[in-house]
Amino acid sequence: MSAFTAEKIRKPINGYSILLLMAVVVFLAFLMFATQTAIPLAIVLWVLFLLLARGLVAVQPNTAKVLVLFGDYKGTVQESGLFWVNPFYQRLTVSVRARNFESEQLKVNDRMGNPVLISVILVWRVKDTYKASFEVDQYENFIKVQTDSAVRKLAASYSYDHYEDERAEVTLSTNFDEVNATLERETAERLVIAGIEVVEARITHLSYAPEIAGVMLKRQQASAVVAARHKIVEGAVGMVEAALHLLSSKQIIELDEEKKAAMVSNLMVVLCGDRESQPVLNTGTLNH
Repeated sequence: MSAFTAEKIRKPINGYSILLLMAVVVFLAFLMFATQTAIPLAIVLWVLFLLLARGLVAVQPNTAKVLVLFGDYKGTVQESGLFWVNPFYQRLTVSVRARNFESEQLKVNDRMGNPVLISVILVWRVKDTYKASFEVDQYENFIKVQTDSAVRKLAASYSYDHYEDERAEVTLSTNFDEVNATLERETAERLVIAGIEVVEARITHLSYAPEIAGVMLKRQQASAVVAARHKIVEGAVGMVEAALHLLSSKQIIELDEEKKAAMVSNLMVVLCGDRESQPVLNTGTLNH
């Protein structure tokens, strides 16, 4: 989108000098009425006083005044203080403070088509008062709609996690910095037309939708169990190998291949079993 702006910064007349002029005008008008001299001029002075008072405008810090004359944009006052402008100007107040917008939880589909719940928080402020006032209708509602659109596109661009898409380099639930940077870029591109600057955008809630949350939890638990079993078996094999090597090196007992196989089987059952092993007293030979 174009970065063109029609915003014009105005530096109006200092309002305190106008206050002094108003005091002089009202004093002269009272004096003329009191002395009953130059009554028409006194009336003119009163009209002048009202016009001067109408032109006074106070601008609060981090607030701008957009000036419009009969539908024609005349400029923006961004400097805070008391000023005087054309009394016929329409003055629109636009806050340029940083503000937060927290979206509702949206149900969207991730890259793999799984429904997920996601909400984001957006820190924004008005950067171009002309665009915010005249390029869009109700820029605060515009921010809401465009943020929802950016969130939907973000969710459709990434998988929820690596369990669903093992080849994915970036996922919604693990790569927060990359995902938030993408979200910030997507929202900024959509809001530039309204003169809105995105200060920060980040995900505040992310989860599977209720209809698949239980299934996905079981899948993750199963994956964790498989990974744990793999570690247990890997450790058990190492322990069995060390035990056979130690028995052989110390010549504690001579084991043929059949006895080694039986010993390995028993050790693997003991080391990998879910329950505690029950000792069995063998009073005969291995085969009886």
